[in-house]
Amino acid sequence: MNKLIKKADVLIEALPYIRTFKGKTVVIKYGGHAMTDAPLKERFAQNVVLLKYVGLNPVIVHGGGPQIDQMLDRLGMVAKFRHGVRVTDAATMEIVEMVLAGRINMEIVDLLNRHGGQAVGLSGKDGGLMLTKPLTAKAWAESIEKDLDSDDSDADFGFVGDVKSIDPTLLLKLQEDNYIPVIAPIGTDREGNTYNINADLVAGAIAAALKAEKLVMLTDVKGIRDANGRHLPTVSRKDVQRMVKRGTISEGMLPKVHACLDALAGGVGKAHIIDGRTPHAILLEIFTHKGIGTEIVA
Repeated sequence: MNKLIKKADVLIEALPYIRTFKGKTVVIKYGGHAMTDAPLKERFAQNVVLLKYVGLNPVIVHGGGPQIDQMLDRLGMVAKFRHGVRVTDAATMEIVEMVLAGRINMEIVDLLNRHGGQAVGLSGKDGGLMLTKPLTAKAWAESIEKDLDSDDSDADFGFVGDVKSIDPTLLLKLQEDNYIPVIAPIGTDREGNTYNINADLVAGAIAAALKAEKLVMLTDVKGIRDANGRHLPTVSRKDVQRMVKRGTISEGMLPKVHACLDALAGGVGKAHIIDGRTPHAILLEIFTHKGIGTEIVA
């Protein structure tokens, strides 16, 4: 009986959050170990479908770097990186689009639908959702707070893009019809060229365009840590900016943090960086008093 009472207490703890967030949009960047571990994939789908059933509007943006590397290896193609960015020539772009907008996107959609959701797979190409421009080395260096050598300033990443603009019309229509959009980070420019875009940046831009209540980033770390290595449950936008300048936040966390800051600047209520390896991480962060990751507030 005590176990049953504790379960009821959990539901009661979630009630004020369910009431507050009903009808609000939550953009979730799906990546890391949660995309490759079978039990975590199932729990992720359950979490997202539950969000929908209790009245929230989840929107999923996914990555897929490890899966792209696996496919390139199977085809005997060598993955090339420059400053942490996948150099994407025309042949590589075909593989990237096939893996992201094809295999991974359809797998996530199928998983959500099997758990009772109504998911629809998209890329930035659909419905004019995302207009893209080429990513320059200078723009990428600024996003990761890194100084480039003069020889690197004109580095060409190939068909790697940056978000120029988001038209949320299609997403809003899908939400009205009770669907869960699942978005692959692929976009085109005005000439019809296809680009691969960092999924963190896409998630932040879409959250801002939808004026989402929350942006949730699933990663393989607990959240943001201070200079002493202590986990920070809550930080302000200004605190994060100071930590970036001091180098406390660095490397792989930088694109995620910049996406969060861009989302907050665009009107998003809060941004969260959480460890997707934790079972039911999304529910724990959104519907409990303490949460499990780091929330960044404006």
